[in-house]
Amino acid sequence: MSLEGRVALVTGGGRGIGRAIALALAADGADVAVNYRRDDEAAKQTVADIEQIGRQAGAYKASIDSVDEDEAMAAQVLTDFGAVDILVNNAGIASRGNTVADTDPVELARVVNSHALGAHHLCRVLVPQMRERPRGDVIMISSVATRENAGGGAPYNMAKAALEALAMTLAKEERKRGIRVNVVAPGLVDTEMGRRLVKGAFGIQDIRQLDETMPFGRVCAPEDVAEVVRFLVSDKAEFVTGQRIYIDGGGML
Repeated sequence: MSLEGRVALVTGGGRGIGRAIALALAADGADVAVNYRRDDEAAKQTVADIEQIGRQAGAYKASIDSVDEDEAMAAQVLTDFGAVDILVNNAGIASRGNTVADTDPVELARVVNSHALGAHHLCRVLVPQMRERPRGDVIMISSVATRENAGGGAPYNMAKAALEALAMTLAKEERKRGIRVNVVAPGLVDTEMGRRLVKGAFGIQDIRQLDETMPFGRVCAPEDVAEVVRFLVSDKAEFVTGQRIYIDGGGML
């Protein structure tokens, strides 16, 4: 699945799912811009690992919920790489698990901005130049939360639902210009966020304790998500757009 000559921007690409996606795209031949918000060392390590593969990479610090930082980052990436052919909107934060009645409006705005509005800002800035490329791909990393809509998670559920609405709208708008837009929606993944979630919600210290309750006997890994992304942006998925793919082993057992 060669991505030679293509450039990817992966938001939240320093750790977890974003890091796995960045490395997978680099392994297939893409140069990768790695966005991160706070963890300089993790982003630098991801860049180093990509360069070890033999691809060009760079780390770009920006808080995705800031339109000014999004625009500045996009401009710098375009200056450094010349174009962005693949945009993976992966960055996001968790909500605190409160009921709607107990949710702080500041938290609601922060979560929705981080997942949905930030992705909109980057699409607005980067999609026009994709139209001039041989092919463009936008991947939204969503969640099974949009299917379950569990109680105590309204900000996160709303944010991911808005992200998916953006994806499906953009897919229709840009199909005639050769741009594919798809949604990848994992369940629980063995990442720092996933580990914090199970610890806070269930008091489980080790996420691997849940392996026996999961389909196929294990919690989903970041690489499972990355494999689907690398397929969707490849020539093997040339006829795939406007789709949502769940990565949860068919649901909880």
